Parts: sequence; C-alpha cells; structure tokens
Amino acid sequence: AKIDATISGARRWLDLQEQGRDMSDWLWSFVDGQPIQNHWHSMAQVPAQTPQSVAMARALKAEGFKFCGPVIVYAFMQATGMVNDHVATCHRHAPLSSGQG
Repeated sequence: AKIDATISGARRWLDLQEQGRDMSDWLWSFVDGQPIQNHWHSMAQVPAQTPQSVAMARALKAEGFKFCGPVIVYAFMQATGMVNDHVATCHRHAPLSSGQG
C-alpha cells in the first residue's frame, strides 16, 4: 500500500505541477515561507506534530496524497529544514537559527 501511495503521490505531484502550481511555494506557505526556529532545551520538548503539520497533512490528503498524517508530515518538515528542532545546546542549532546553516 505504501509503494502504491508513493507512485500515486508522485503522479499527483506531477499533475499539480502541470497545472502550474509551485509545490515548493505551496508547502512553504504552511510556515509562512520561513523555517520555524524552535528553542527546545531537551528532546522531550520536541513535539511529534504541530498545528502546521496537521494543516499540511489535511491539505495533502485533500489533494489526493496518502500516508501523510501530521506526524510523518512533521518529520518531513524537520528533514527539509522547514522547522529547526535541534535542541538549543546542539552545535547545529545556532547556525540554523541564524540562517547560516
């Protein structure tokens, strides 16, 4: 099912691009075009999902994407730099917070 969803999602992504939609701009609109800079002091503070990931997951599902719940979408947001969840003591936190990342 996940492989089928991946293939279907890739096709849907291409369809949306053919319609003239800029998917990068659309995804970044969920964070107002700028990475969210969190200042957690421990990993226990890092959430599994946020209101932004819930909204993005709903929008992706409305566009026909599957296997894109708010937790996996939040992991995507972390992995792509849409959110900085490095703890404040991590050596990567400051460079990413300042945009020098």
